[in-house]
Amino acid sequence: MFNRTAVSDFLLLEFSEVPELQFLQFTAFLMVYLATVTGNLLIISSVVLDYHLHTPMYFFLMILAMQDLGQVSVTIPKSMINFLLNSRYISYSGCAAQVFLLVFFIASDLCILTVMAYDRYVAICNPLHYEIIFNWQVCSEMLAGVWTAGFLYAGMHTTGTFATDFCSNVVNQFFCEIPQLIKLTCSDLNLTEMTTIGVGVALGLGCFFYILATYAQIFTTVLRLPSAKGRQKAFSTCIPHLIVCSTFLFTGSIAYLMPVSNTPSWLELIFTVTYSLVPPMLNPVIYGIRNKEIKKAISKVFGFRYFFRNT
Repeated sequence: MFNRTAVSDFLLLEFSEVPELQFLQFTAFLMVYLATVTGNLLIISSVVLDYHLHTPMYFFLMILAMQDLGQVSVTIPKSMINFLLNSRYISYSGCAAQVFLLVFFIASDLCILTVMAYDRYVAICNPLHYEIIFNWQVCSEMLAGVWTAGFLYAGMHTTGTFATDFCSNVVNQFFCEIPQLIKLTCSDLNLTEMTTIGVGVALGLGCFFYILATYAQIFTTVLRLPSAKGRQKAFSTCIPHLIVCSTFLFTGSIAYLMPVSNTPSWLELIFTVTYSLVPPMLNPVIYGIRNKEIKKAISKVFGFRYFFRNT
């Protein structure tokens, strides 16, 4: 029988009680956070300040960078602050805010990646109609749709997760992750939240298969190009996109669908870090800094000519 208690706060995962290992964890998180923030801010600043990048493709890239900044800022700073304060505490409302914001940013990221795939499809397979299909009004409507969908889905998750009583407040993760919170509820089956997770996985796979189908069309068109350089450029853009989407969806699905253990698990931690921290750190490199136009903009705006001279 469950022991129902009124939970007013939660205790997050403590990686180690050894001070040296705690400092190593803090340093690793700090480096990941600084790298992610730096890369994404470079993308945002370059797109905003260079009028040559005021196009739909770079507009969506800037939105992706903004969302990635939000995603890492929801989880990593709190973990680092707890380390500095020698604490594991997070308030009930803070935990709910983490769940809502993290789901919002992750869901919005997936939607934006889907929109970006469609943008590349139209640009490569239907270039004569690109400016008609992707005018600024359409881009604004797409962004509004992405954020509305993310907001509604995050609201469903947050409501479903916190609608039931919790019988423990010990979260075996470094942030308030939904599967870990569901394990703490007093009911054996949280039907509302499990349904929401099922819908999310189905929609995520739907977006992924849409991206696959889109890139299949792009590859078919690219292979007909007479220029080897043009084919190489298209493949170098599309293949990393597919790798990031595949990694994100694969690890995220496993983290949310695999049975949650009663004790902290390194495997669960690895999957969680992979889907929550790795994509925001890699996206600026894959979509931005490898892009010649972005490198030109960064060189012009910030004067990093020496850094990019041989890249």
